[in-house]
Amino acid sequence: MTEPSIPAPAPLFGASDIRRMAEEIGIRPTKTLGQNFVIDGNTIRRIVSVAKIAPDETVLEVGPGLGSLTLGLLDAAASVVAVEIDPVLAAKLPATVKQWRPDAAKNFHLVQADAMRVTELPVAPTSLVANLPYNVAVPVVLHLLQHFPSLNHGLVMVQDEVADRLAAGPGSKTYGVPSVKAAWYSSMRKAGVIGMNVFWPAPKIHSGLVSFTRQEPPQTTATREQVFAVIDAAFAQRRKTLRAALAGWAGGAPEAERFLVAAGVDPTARGEVIDILAYARIAEAKEALL
Repeated sequence: MTEPSIPAPAPLFGASDIRRMAEEIGIRPTKTLGQNFVIDGNTIRRIVSVAKIAPDETVLEVGPGLGSLTLGLLDAAASVVAVEIDPVLAAKLPATVKQWRPDAAKNFHLVQADAMRVTELPVAPTSLVANLPYNVAVPVVLHLLQHFPSLNHGLVMVQDEVADRLAAGPGSKTYGVPSVKAAWYSSMRKAGVIGMNVFWPAPKIHSGLVSFTRQEPPQTTATREQVFAVIDAAFAQRRKTLRAALAGWAGGAPEAERFLVAAGVDPTARGEVIDILAYARIAEAKEALL
């Protein structure tokens, strides 16, 4: 009896494909836009696998570049919405998708825009999977989580140090503003490390994968803006106690202590040891006591 044949996996870009396409459209990766193109198909397959994309999902990809990851996402998801800031790359993408994934071309939606300014998309995304430029990774993630509540989960590839910060918990040396603000929207965890040689050009540092799952923000009468103002103040002088660090925000150290005590937070503690729930209570206490 003949064994049933297993279809070969759909082709993904290799280093020669990436360099050829870049040369065709006169693109040299720029440091300004944080462009590092993935040139290894196995890395793309790994990212798509770790992202746990369901077949009925719409995936949001930021910075698709030449489309390395885009093809892998189209193989796994019902549709892909790609946001690309570079007009030359954006112009090339639809033709690339049509050539390499003709059957999925109708499921590909391109938005040429700055991801930090996007507040509407042609299809509501349920997942974010992206190789993010190192210099804007944190603000892009926070912006998208704020403006697209349909994003239930995701996986982003960022500078390894940034990955550690996003996934850090209270008390960790890497816990800071990104950690706390991300926790307002989601639960984040480190999901792996990516080497330098799978990119062109190769960065000088490793990349990290961060997986997240959407969660409800803390139950509080304070607004997100009020809570984030406390977080910014606490970490602006992270070596100081919260009583001292929040003095400017509260209108003086005695006032800061009053709000902290009302919130059940030790005034002598530092910002790096308390969680998002405590920050929400501090913001709420200020509003209640003023």
